[in-house]
Amino acid sequence: MTYSSRLKYHLALLLVFCISIIQAQSNRQAELEQRRQEILQEIQQINKLLIQGKQEQKSAITIVEDINYKIRVRQNLINITNQQANLLTREINQNQKTISNYRDKLKLLKEEYAAMIVRSYKSRSEESKVMFLLSSNNFQQAYKRLKYIKQYTDYQKKQGEEIKRQTLKLQELNTDLLKQKENKKKLIDENRKAKNSLTKEMQEQESLVKAIRKDLNAYTAQVRTKQREADKLDKEIKNIIREAMAKSNTKAGKSSTANTFALTPEDRALANSFNASKGKLPWPVEEGIVKMGYGNHPSPIDRSVTIKSNGVRIATNKGEKVRAVYEGTVNSVIAPKNGNLTIMIKHGNYFTVYKNLSKIYVKKGDKVSTKQEIGEVLTSRSSGETILSFLVFKGLETQNPAHWVYKM
Repeated sequence: MTYSSRLKYHLALLLVFCISIIQAQSNRQAELEQRRQEILQEIQQINKLLIQGKQEQKSAITIVEDINYKIRVRQNLINITNQQANLLTREINQNQKTISNYRDKLKLLKEEYAAMIVRSYKSRSEESKVMFLLSSNNFQQAYKRLKYIKQYTDYQKKQGEEIKRQTLKLQELNTDLLKQKENKKKLIDENRKAKNSLTKEMQEQESLVKAIRKDLNAYTAQVRTKQREADKLDKEIKNIIREAMAKSNTKAGKSSTANTFALTPEDRALANSFNASKGKLPWPVEEGIVKMGYGNHPSPIDRSVTIKSNGVRIATNKGEKVRAVYEGTVNSVIAPKNGNLTIMIKHGNYFTVYKNLSKIYVKKGDKVSTKQEIGEVLTSRSSGETILSFLVFKGLETQNPAHWVYKM
């Protein structure tokens, strides 16, 4: 293999490698852009809810919690945009290397093509193609020479076409490079605006928190009272699940103290179907945002106070309808003293729970279908919030609803 051939071979390998890297980066860029658009949509929903809150005269504490959530989402947006900008920087650098490699390859092709043209010209001046054929010793040699002339002509044509193709490719890469640089500039500008908004929100939050902290004891007492109410209701929910568990075991002739459900074939099929839908369940409301996720969370006002959430708290529109996330049977309708209604739906050995309702459209024992409207979310008079608490249980164990509901 000649030096020229080896150089072309190595350049081709390098180009394939560079193109594969660019393709992988492009796929990652598409994923990040999709996530960025989702966050932007979420911010629009938050803004809509905050406007509703002002109209409903939300409490200062509730507004702080709203802004705290908005700050977290805004920080996620900035983080995603930074990742996109950094990835674009790598893409631009890689593209510039690829362009340089294409230029080297194109230069080599043009040099070879020019040399072929010179050789072809000299050949015509020294000896015509006809004389080249007639000087053959025999027919077989003449045939081979004719074939050689055709191959050489075809190769010249192929080289010319390859130069055109590589030139067009180089132009495309240059166009992509300009587009990438423009996209990066756009992302940087958007990130600057997001950071400015974040700064304003943090200043607003800090101002509100200072006012609330003047009466911090009252706030802390309020949070703890709400937590006790939530714990009491969750305890009642677990007792209802225990009763359903004991009933299923007694009916199956097993010990009523067993900690698992004795499922009928129908219940087992439903449970398996529910489990197979993990990550695909619809939202329990048509429009909403998860204001508080599953698990323990420090209070945005008093970091020493922990707020425990056995499910998710979804902020939604006033009068929003609640939907069953999967087919099942209404196991219970709970009416606590505070009047915030709760519905429990059984799906084999799984339960979905819908807390903080103002109206219910179903009763115990009803069969419900996926997305069937079962009630309406309550709007709090004191806070102005419309919050649905949504829980998922597997037996007595709470589950993170975000793992079950699509894109929660």
